[in-house]
Amino acid sequence: MLPLDRVDARRIALIKPSALGDIVHALPVLTALRVRFPAARITWVVNAAYEPLIRDHPDLTETLPFDRGIFRKALWRSARYAVAFATELRKRQFDLVIDLQGLFRSGLMCLATGATRRVGFTTAREGSRYAYTDKVRSPNPRQMHAVDRNWKMAEALGAGDVPKRFHLPVNSIEAEAVKSELAGLPRPWLAVAVGAKWVTKRWLPGHFAELLRRSQSQFGGTCLFIGTSEDTASSLEVMHGLTGPSRDLTARTTLPRLTALLSLCDAMVGNDTGPLHLAAALGRPCVAPYTCTRVSLHGPYTSMKGGVETTVPCGGSYLKTCPDMICMPELTPDRLWPQLAETLNAWLLRQRDCHSA
Repeated sequence: MLPLDRVDARRIALIKPSALGDIVHALPVLTALRVRFPAARITWVVNAAYEPLIRDHPDLTETLPFDRGIFRKALWRSARYAVAFATELRKRQFDLVIDLQGLFRSGLMCLATGATRRVGFTTAREGSRYAYTDKVRSPNPRQMHAVDRNWKMAEALGAGDVPKRFHLPVNSIEAEAVKSELAGLPRPWLAVAVGAKWVTKRWLPGHFAELLRRSQSQFGGTCLFIGTSEDTASSLEVMHGLTGPSRDLTARTTLPRLTALLSLCDAMVGNDTGPLHLAAALGRPCVAPYTCTRVSLHGPYTSMKGGVETTVPCGGSYLKTCPDMICMPELTPDRLWPQLAETLNAWLLRQRDCHSA
């Protein structure tokens, strides 16, 4: 077989179904593939919940949404859907399939395509590596940032000689709607995400409130709380501790609306979750507490300096639950304040330069 960096593919499938932050971390690979294969049809296989994020991406030909929720329904419905989806994959006649997920389900998708070249990482789990015709050596996930690990795939395919770029389509209609909603609110506009799926990532609401009070006291501005309905209660708790203006937008933003909102915000303060990485990909400066994860592995890639880690011995354990949570009282608002103050000072200077120009 030809080496991967000499393959000439016409129909490419990129498999990265979830989650939000992981999809964002894979975006530079997509753009590199478009440079390497300018005439190819490139299809992204993605969970239906995240498909709106990349639907209009300029480097994609199309998306192929996958309804993961169907597997929580009756067995016969799940089986029928799986067969239909596998048939659709085979019908697309892909000649190159790239699995950036590396799990059992994505491995099955690779096999279902029938593609002659199916590529994944040597570190793929749940047996998915047995679905590949080509395996790309990847460092241990504890040794390299997720964006850089994904980039190893671009390099193996001869597409790694371009800069890593995060292209995200911002819907103009959504952007205008956001501008209208925020009109009259004092700036800087701070996007705030207090939620996280892992309890070990959830910085204390009291910490958020203290940090944001200090920010509004010195720089003014408006705090815009984002997240799902599960984050509403914590967001309201933080909002009740503020004296400056704020808005609760939790459970009120679709992915296109969230993308537009973050593209217009002046900075982002939040836990290590999808919205933080989305904001970083949009070029927003980010400030984030890191308790159970590491900045070097999962920091906001374009704003790594804004990630502040706990110093407790068990920090960066990647445990989803913890009986002690000693990192929370240790990682105080005082630890994050210098980064946020620096970020907002830089914003203030830019504003002054614009007004004086």
